[in-house]
Amino acid sequence: MFRIRQIEPIAPGVHRVVIEAPFVAPKRKAGHFVIVRVVEGGERIPLTLVDSDAEAGTITLIVQAVGKTTRLLCSLRARDAVADVLGPLGNPTPLERGPVACVGGGVGAAELLPIARALRSAGAEVHGVLGARTRDLLILEPEMRAVSDSLIVATDDGSRGHKGLVTGPLVERLDERSIQAVYAIGPLPMMRAVAEATRPRGIRTWVSLNAIMVDGTGMCGGCRVTVGGKMRFACVDGPEFDGHEVDFDELIRRSRMYVEEERRADELYRAVTACGGPR
Repeated sequence: MFRIRQIEPIAPGVHRVVIEAPFVAPKRKAGHFVIVRVVEGGERIPLTLVDSDAEAGTITLIVQAVGKTTRLLCSLRARDAVADVLGPLGNPTPLERGPVACVGGGVGAAELLPIARALRSAGAEVHGVLGARTRDLLILEPEMRAVSDSLIVATDDGSRGHKGLVTGPLVERLDERSIQAVYAIGPLPMMRAVAEATRPRGIRTWVSLNAIMVDGTGMCGGCRVTVGGKMRFACVDGPEFDGHEVDFDELIRRSRMYVEEERRADELYRAVTACGGPR
């Protein structure tokens, strides 16, 4: 069992969770993730390692409550425990030299933050673009600002910063500066739009693929994606790939394979908890 040291809301439906995982914490690098199982016999879900403290033996995750398992995790309290934490998994993020742009959409900011930190530590000039549907859903803005040479905020409704999608401010940055590489993390349509914006300019664009995943070690094949016309596994070959080579249409279709099953499980969970049943 892995004890929760701290859990707190940082936006509606989004929690920062600090978990004791002494064997994971010292090995964590930007781009790594863990597979978490909240309860015995429960679903296994991949979550990005946002931060770690090797001395304290803790890891930090940011979790958005969107389905049964994530709602269950976000309902826990400090001193509760989760059944399993497996990791660190995946490959460390490739760190490009020269000025870079880091673009995060929604909770993708949680995956982007450790990458921006690593790039800054490696000496890169970091220009951030952070987006969300509305200001209440913006997360980690102060943290991203602290590791960026410049940061533009965008919201779909204009409630904070630039009104519109992140691609608008990104293109402005590309016009103003000689950006050598772009890191984009967020919803699949957003990452696809960023890749299409950078393609004509020939700018290397890294995207982090949140494919359906079960074991995280390359055995189940659930996270297979097509990159450059070849089959790859997001867990062991990624999670970062060249966005210009990713078949986003296929990936989006695959991401919707279990939408109905996920909806039914979430509705049942909320009905049971509303009646005072077990979490």
